[in-house]
Amino acid sequence: MIRLLAFLIVVFALGLGFAWLADRPGDMVVTFNGYQYQVSLMVAAVAIVAVVAAVMILWWLVRSLWNSPYTISRYFRVRRRDRGYQALSTGMIAAGAGDGALARKKTKEAAKLIRSDQEPLIHLLEAQASLLEGDHEGARQKFESMLDDPEMRLLGLRGLYLEAERLGDRNAARHYAGRAAAVAPQLAWAAESTLEELTARGDWDGALKLVDAQKATRQIERDAANRRRAVLLTAKAQSLADSDPNAARSAALEANKLQPDFAPAAVAAAAALFRQNDMRKGSKILETAWRAEPHPEIAELYTHARPGDAVLDRLDRAKKLQEMKKNHAESSMTVARAALDAQDFATARSEAEAAIRMDRREGAYLLLADIEEAETGDQGKVRQLLSKAVRAPRDPAWVADGVVSERWVPVSPVTGRLDAFEWRAPMERLGQLIDGRDDAPEATVPVIEALAKPASEKPVEAIEPATAGSETTGKGTDRSEDQVTPVTAAAFAAVPADAEAVEPAEELARLPDDPGVDPDEEAEKSPRRFRLF
Repeated sequence: MIRLLAFLIVVFALGLGFAWLADRPGDMVVTFNGYQYQVSLMVAAVAIVAVVAAVMILWWLVRSLWNSPYTISRYFRVRRRDRGYQALSTGMIAAGAGDGALARKKTKEAAKLIRSDQEPLIHLLEAQASLLEGDHEGARQKFESMLDDPEMRLLGLRGLYLEAERLGDRNAARHYAGRAAAVAPQLAWAAESTLEELTARGDWDGALKLVDAQKATRQIERDAANRRRAVLLTAKAQSLADSDPNAARSAALEANKLQPDFAPAAVAAAAALFRQNDMRKGSKILETAWRAEPHPEIAELYTHARPGDAVLDRLDRAKKLQEMKKNHAESSMTVARAALDAQDFATARSEAEAAIRMDRREGAYLLLADIEEAETGDQGKVRQLLSKAVRAPRDPAWVADGVVSERWVPVSPVTGRLDAFEWRAPMERLGQLIDGRDDAPEATVPVIEALAKPASEKPVEAIEPATAGSETTGKGTDRSEDQVTPVTAAAFAAVPADAEAVEPAEELARLPDDPGVDPDEEAEKSPRRFRLF
């Protein structure tokens, strides 16, 4: 578009120039070799323009002929390169689709048409073809050769990292990830693996620096970065609680500032403040976290903030927590525990029963069993409550990757993932083992009785199956005592109405995949129907 405008401007300028010369007539006289040439000014201008154009065309022809060998060779070189890139593109598509044979074929074709030092993707395609063919050793050698090329170094480290992960060599995988993270901290896979390595070693300061680098490069969002910092600072505070209380206090307070509703951070911060006799600030931190989400660790630390408090003082502090979060099972459980320690069995029992009504779980039944044993010592009721606790859902706990922990830890012991533990009920028992109506009285099972046979109906004799060698006269032959006579529906109907009733046998439990008997089919087979009253 710009060239077109420039061309139009030049043509317009030439037109204006020639129009200006046409409006101003004049002659141009040229004397050469005794001859005098006189032409008009317009003709002279046209002649000069024609001569310049002829010179330019002649120069272009001479230059084209001079550069024709290079032009021809460049044409074939470009054509060869285009074919190579077409083969490379087809090979990459084949590798992505899992076609190892086609990927290897296109790799060889691309290597013939394009120099590998000019196009690094050939090395990648060759490594991918080796992986598809199952030649992991060849692929690993190809990735190692990429480490010498600065342009391919990160790709080689990525390939070696994946191969180490496939072999289960986590140390080698973290080594390659660390080298990649040192060169390019914006790589997510390298940063995550390096973060796992740092947290596994307990290098919380190094992990915090890495999280800050991820946040600076916008690799993770601000909220996610704050969450990770809070987890790392909480872990740092726990590790320095005994060796450096001041550093532990600073780290815990910063973690609580980043995530006020994070229970481990609140507990760590409050515990550090309680060690320095700052009861007011520590209690305030626990109260804020309790309002966000009640947690038994918060309640335990809050009620035992002062070791010298009497049991009634701890009961008052538990009731204060209950006022902050009413109608919550954890609040009732906290008051019930404190009341049990204070020997206030009435309050303890009422709060434990209230917790059961709000959230049935085994901890509430166990607490109620402790109250029953301490107050009455009735072992029968205690065993009943313990049986209900066994059937009740599990209490929430710190769970990560199938591991249940009594205390919060920053990383998963299985995968090494940071912030893997969650406060929830373990999934070992899916749902309740017994239906929730434990306290309801057991319903009596009605006995199904046969309808009385009409008096006018005559009993029908059972037809015994004929055996080999028996007579076909219609009369039954004598049988031995050990032979069992099959009972048919007709024989069952022949039972007298005044026969002595026999207690029905306990019905076998139907299997989960047993479809049962279709009522219509049963009605066709049996002459009488049974009905539940």
